[in-house]
Amino acid sequence: MSDWAHTRTDRLWLDRPEAADVGALHAIYSDPASWTHFPQGRHDRRDETAALVVHHERLWDAHGLSGWVVREQPSGPVVGWTGVSVPDGRPWWNLAYRFETSVQGRGYAVEAARTAIAAAHDVEPERPVLAYLLEHNVGSRRTAEKLGLRLVWRGPDAGNDDPAAVRLVYLDREPDEVLLAALVEG
Repeated sequence: MSDWAHTRTDRLWLDRPEAADVGALHAIYSDPASWTHFPQGRHDRRDETAALVVHHERLWDAHGLSGWVVREQPSGPVVGWTGVSVPDGRPWWNLAYRFETSVQGRGYAVEAARTAIAAAHDVEPERPVLAYLLEHNVGSRRTAEKLGLRLVWRGPDAGNDDPAAVRLVYLDREPDEVLLAALVEG
């Protein structure tokens, strides 16, 4: 197993988050333009973003992998967030990607998320990688498909403020019955 705390793609630097990254991450997580598909996920308060960083620091310690801050240069500003994490009590890696609007459309989500999937396969290859997304988020859906993930479930998005919202689940492998049951239960 490799040490994935600091890694590099062709164009990006991916680093384990630190408290010093909270301000830059909050700028991304509080920007309404980056939450048009899921407004209730937007961070209204900086302490929400600080809690996200602390949560992922714990996941790094527990699993040897979690989310990264993304930079275009080694010591440059944070332009995004990507990675995989193990949700409490779940048998999968959850893939996430979020970038500031000024860098969207450059292929960074695919590039960084591809590295996250490779890292997940290195750290715990038996644990599947999945991406939850909303059906109307066409950009996220295209990213998941470019990564080679397959749609394995479509259904209501439990807990969404929009009762008509449809959740899609993409996976890196065929689900067994246990995994599919866990996906359906939410």
